[in-house]
Amino acid sequence: MKIPRQKRRGKVAAQTLEGQLLVAMPSMTDRRFARSVIYVCAHSDEGAMGLIVNQRASNVSAPDLLERLGIETRADDDTVSDALMDLSIQVGGPVETGRGFVLHSADYFAAESTLAIEEGVCLTATIDILKAIATGTGPDRAILALGYAGWSPGQLESEIKANGWLNCPADPDIIFDDDLDSKYTRAMAKLGIDLSHLVNDAGHA
Repeated sequence: MKIPRQKRRGKVAAQTLEGQLLVAMPSMTDRRFARSVIYVCAHSDEGAMGLIVNQRASNVSAPDLLERLGIETRADDDTVSDALMDLSIQVGGPVETGRGFVLHSADYFAAESTLAIEEGVCLTATIDILKAIATGTGPDRAILALGYAGWSPGQLESEIKANGWLNCPADPDIIFDDDLDSKYTRAMAKLGIDLSHLVNDAGHA
């Protein structure tokens, strides 16, 4: 696994959204992103890359996935680490769904492979972090996302101007906790929006 190289190059966008949450407007017509909350990992003049944080991957568990990758998931006493059992596996986006990305707290950092984003959130896309989680030496908080959401140059900005997305500062609880069903409502609440009263005619810079 590795972070898409094209998303790590280029000048930072004038109004970068790195480290922010994108929240889909209720009028979102792309069903893949309906009621989605996305953490923006990279945003430059060459495009943007982010991970959906509120769509659970169906029919896959962390131990099963890691065993498929050849990672030993059991300790000497034949128990599976609590961190591994609690690892949330989510659909990160529609691009390259066979690749995995771990979004995690900054208490784990590998100099050669971890990308520090901001506010104590990091992204690692190598198998080493999964091995660390399996042995109980990984980050305190983490989600494993399969695939990612990607935008070409100017595409995300155009979608925001067209009222497809709202954006707001990230909240670690919204990113990492396991209450996926409430993340959309909570993200909207951070923007001061009550969904029952929302009118689909405004953006948020």
